[in-house]
Amino acid sequence: MHSLSLKVSMDFNAGTSRSSWPGRISGGVLDLEVGSRKQFLNCRDNNPRFCRIVACSSERNTSGGGAQSSSSFLSRSQTYALLKQQMEVAAKSEDYKEAARLRDSLKSFEEEEPILHLRRLMREAIAEERFEDAAKYRDELKEIAPHCLLKCSSDATTLGIRVEVRSVYIEGRSQPMKGQYFFAYRIRITNNSNRPVQLLRRHWIITDANGKTENVWGIGVIGEQPVILPNTGFEYSSACPLSTPSGRMEGDFEMKHTDKVGARTFNAVIAPFSLSTFGDGSDNF
Repeated sequence: MHSLSLKVSMDFNAGTSRSSWPGRISGGVLDLEVGSRKQFLNCRDNNPRFCRIVACSSERNTSGGGAQSSSSFLSRSQTYALLKQQMEVAAKSEDYKEAARLRDSLKSFEEEEPILHLRRLMREAIAEERFEDAAKYRDELKEIAPHCLLKCSSDATTLGIRVEVRSVYIEGRSQPMKGQYFFAYRIRITNNSNRPVQLLRRHWIITDANGKTENVWGIGVIGEQPVILPNTGFEYSSACPLSTPSGRMEGDFEMKHTDKVGARTFNAVIAPFSLSTFGDGSDNF
C-alpha cells in the first residue's frame, strides 16, 4: 500500500498558492508535486479492459456468519466498482447504448444493495425528522456492515491545529478485476492557534477490508516540512491504492511550535476516515 502524492499549498486568508513539478521515488513511495487537484484527477489509465457485467442483488445475511458477510460485502463492492468503471469507459468510447445499459444496471444495484439501501433510508428518515426510524436503520447497518458507518471524511483539532480529510474513489485509476482500487484524499491543515507551527513528520495507519494493517512513517508531507503561521493553512492531495474495495486510514502529524527554541513536539491527530467504493453519500469536505 504505497502512496502516490500530490500537493497544493495555500494561505487561506490571502488566497495565494505555489506549485512545482518535480517527481521522485524514495523508499518505494512516488511523490509528485502539482499545481492543482484537477490535474491529478484527470490522470487516467489508458485503454482499461472492457468487460460486460450486469447488476446483481444480494440478500442480507441473517445467519450471523461474520466471514460470510465480509466476503459477500467484498464481492458486492467489487461488482459496484466494476459497474461504475465500465459505464465511464463506455461513455468515453461513445458506446452510449452500452453506457445506458450499465447506468440502468448501476441504478438497479444501488436500489437493491443492502448497505446503500439502508443509508438512503437513514438519510431520508433524518431529513424528515423520523429519528426512531433513523436509529433502526443505523442499528441494521451496524449489524450487517459496522465499518460502513465510518464516513469518508474526518475532522479533528489538537492544540488549535485542525486537520480535515476527505476521500474519494477514483474509477479511472482502478482495475477491480485485478483487485486494484485507487483512492484519493484531500487534507487541509489549519492553524487556529496564536503560535506558528511546523509539520515535521507524518504517520499513517492503513487498514484494508481484510483487516490487514500497515503503518507508514515519513518526513513531512510531499517532501516538505511546511511552517504554518497562525490563521493560515496548508492543503494537499494524495492517494492510496488498496487491494480491497474498502478500507480505512488514520494517523497523526508530528508538529512543533517554531516561536520558541527547544519547544517540545506534539502529535496533531488525523481522525479515522473510510476509503470506500460506495462512498458515504456526501460530497462535503
